[in-house]
Amino acid sequence: MSQHTSLPMQSLGIDEKHDPINGHSRPSVGTPGLSGMGATTSGPSAHSNGILPGAGGKGQDNKKKMHPAVIIVLWIALSSSVIVYNKWVATGLGFPYPVFLTTFHMALNTVGTRLLARYTRLMDGLRDVEMTSERWYRNILPIGALFSGSLVLSNMAYLTLSVSFIQMLKAFTPVAVLLISFAFGLKQMSGMLTAIVCAISFGVATASYGEVEFAMDGFICQILAIGFESSRLVMIQVLLQGLKMDPLVSLYYFAPVCAAINACLIPFTEGFAPFLDLGKLGPFVLLSNGSVAFGLNVAAVFLIGAASSLVLTLAGVIKDIMLIMASMIFFGSSITPIQYFGYAIALGGLVAFKLAPSK
Repeated sequence: MSQHTSLPMQSLGIDEKHDPINGHSRPSVGTPGLSGMGATTSGPSAHSNGILPGAGGKGQDNKKKMHPAVIIVLWIALSSSVIVYNKWVATGLGFPYPVFLTTFHMALNTVGTRLLARYTRLMDGLRDVEMTSERWYRNILPIGALFSGSLVLSNMAYLTLSVSFIQMLKAFTPVAVLLISFAFGLKQMSGMLTAIVCAISFGVATASYGEVEFAMDGFICQILAIGFESSRLVMIQVLLQGLKMDPLVSLYYFAPVCAAINACLIPFTEGFAPFLDLGKLGPFVLLSNGSVAFGLNVAAVFLIGAASSLVLTLAGVIKDIMLIMASMIFFGSSITPIQYFGYAIALGGLVAFKLAPSK
């Protein structure tokens, strides 16, 4: 039951060098990237292939520890596993409580990031962030609220829509980001962007038209989730410009906000039902589900410096295709020829957007 980003119940994207508004790859970033919260650190050394996070400047520390291919395969495996696992928990095990699971995941992420900060060097990026109470209330809190809404709505969509169809709908996220950017004067329309918007929109509309398991309530939830996520990405560009926050550092600040907001929603959306039905999961499934989700966030940090933007973009496309295939194999989702056609067009537009040169 995942989003960009998503993250498991949260989805950190792989394209950390990609500007969600301008669409181009950027070598030096201080703000979270497309469909994720993380960012590369500034400077040419931030993209040294295969260097593990937290490495110091000494020659001995800057040795290649893991081949980029291994990191990319690990990220694809974890990202796909989290989504399939969450879908299975909701429908296979009969635990349809996305708000509760999202809250649990965010609480686990809150604890996990703090343990990493205390006992590892993976959170060394915290030293580069000057977090004041004013910045937290004005920047972190509103972005965290949008993130919370995106997670909850996206995970609710998995209750009625297939994994494959949701992956197709998510291709519309860059279009939503651009439209919001145009509305607020952050981006000017160009011929190339107009063509990309039209291509992705046509592709997603065609894929939706060909969906045989269409459910209006799930469709509305996913569209609203895309709206929340797109607004979050635009606000990140506006409010957090200049901050150096990789995926784990971002999660360190946003996870507790999301956990608190979601916890407040549980009494009004799901009540005591998820607590009474915890026996359907058991401690192993609950903890392993959350741990795989957290592992994805850790993998995202290693992935940032593992490969070029082109490779990361292609890895994301491969992951989406694998998820669609997994949905067909494990959940019996039906994909019509018209959906293949529409999604191919949307993917072409998505790749063009991510690789569009800077103006």
